[in-house]
Amino acid sequence: MTTPANPPRAAAFIETLALAGRRLTHLRKVPGRLLAITLNSLITMLAIGYVFKGAVSVEGGGSYPEFLFPAALMQVGLAGVAPTAIAVAMDLKGGLTDRFRSLPISRPAVLFGHTIGDALVGFIALAIVAGIGLAVGGRVHAGFPALLAGLAVLALFLYVMIWVGVLLGLSMGNPESIDGVGAVLTLGLSFLSNAFMAVSQLPSWVRPIAEWNPVSSVTTLCRQLWGVPVPADDSFPAQHPGIVVAVTLVVLFAAATLLSFRRYRLA
Repeated sequence: MTTPANPPRAAAFIETLALAGRRLTHLRKVPGRLLAITLNSLITMLAIGYVFKGAVSVEGGGSYPEFLFPAALMQVGLAGVAPTAIAVAMDLKGGLTDRFRSLPISRPAVLFGHTIGDALVGFIALAIVAGIGLAVGGRVHAGFPALLAGLAVLALFLYVMIWVGVLLGLSMGNPESIDGVGAVLTLGLSFLSNAFMAVSQLPSWVRPIAEWNPVSSVTTLCRQLWGVPVPADDSFPAQHPGIVVAVTLVVLFAAATLLSFRRYRLA
């Protein structure tokens, strides 16, 4: 009995890295993808942060730019949903997905390679936004380890959102429709949260939505880790953002990956 040159797990790992490299190579040809993910957050910090910094008072003290800093970084994750979904839909529409399925490669490697490649692009965008944000008023008052902990939370959020993008692309399959849905997700989840202002300043009917919005918990957790003043809020998500973030990301990741693999088999 002969032993295969590459065990199945090792082969799947190599295939995943190769497909992730394909996504990074594609970035060199279409650098606008990185620009699109980055600009959304930069506009949030530079436009909203400076236009309204004198008009919006932050409960608990602190400046509006530093209050907005974690929210702008969170938006990098939301902004990555549409580009990933569009890329998946274009592969599906152009027949590349069928080509991958016909090859003797691991099916999970196709989707994991895609998400890892897009995650690396997102991490680059996260680093760019963080650097510019710190230069224009963002502050971390709890030291370098706290900065890394907050960035780790944001990186996990970004990766889960990329899987949501994969599911969206496999489910819709129409790049034109996905672009609109992605914009609605990015703006809707941001504005229906505590990203731009305290929940107490929102209309009463919006407050429960904003309190339980996962985006609010991610932003609150980063603010707490970084020592940024957090407005008073007695709701469970505001008091225990770490629990809400952990549960939400695990559930979203499990649902998005399982449904994505199912859709990939049926596509």
